[in-house]
Amino acid sequence: MAATDNTKQSNRDKKQQQLLDAAEKLFSQTGYDGASMSMIAKEANVPKANVLYYFKNKDSLYEAVLDRIVAQWNLGLENITPDNDPAVVLYNYIKSKIKLAIEQPMQSRLFASEIIRGAPYLQGYLRNSARPWIREKSALFQAWIDAGKMNAIDPQHLLFAIWSTTQYYADFEAEVLLVQNKLEYEDSDVEKITQSIAQLILTGVGLAIPE
Repeated sequence: MAATDNTKQSNRDKKQQQLLDAAEKLFSQTGYDGASMSMIAKEANVPKANVLYYFKNKDSLYEAVLDRIVAQWNLGLENITPDNDPAVVLYNYIKSKIKLAIEQPMQSRLFASEIIRGAPYLQGYLRNSARPWIREKSALFQAWIDAGKMNAIDPQHLLFAIWSTTQYYADFEAEVLLVQNKLEYEDSDVEKITQSIAQLILTGVGLAIPE
């Protein structure tokens, strides 16, 4: 019985991810107003009733898409303590953000579009989740500063700097590629961009790029 229940839950999770993938694609391409539940169902190749079974309306689906994006971004700073090496942590976080910006640019563009609109569907997240998360990571950075492991800097602005420099490569992909005379990012770009941004950020707080 337990195995059957686990299989049902696994199938449910897969179906939800399928719907979230389709919704993320359409919301990124057309914006919130341009994507209907019928369009999302068609993109996911399921009946509209299936979408409404998992998500009661478009608002709840949109919020779930945004929540999933943020959760994926935040993974790079999870399970970190003051005992960790700040250079290694920040380098890996920057690399993870660059990798996501290049491989999944729609996520960053959708999030940026929502923020530019005044974050109407992120108000609850920003107040109830983002603020505590930022306070927690700021306290971690401050512990490194207090221990003399890195130069003094406003921890929140350090986070803002990392977000802006990494997500630029998704939000302004067309500009980056045109200026560099490229049609698309190359496999080596993640490492090259990471090295440049990491050097900029890490040296700014008195850290060396880890070997």
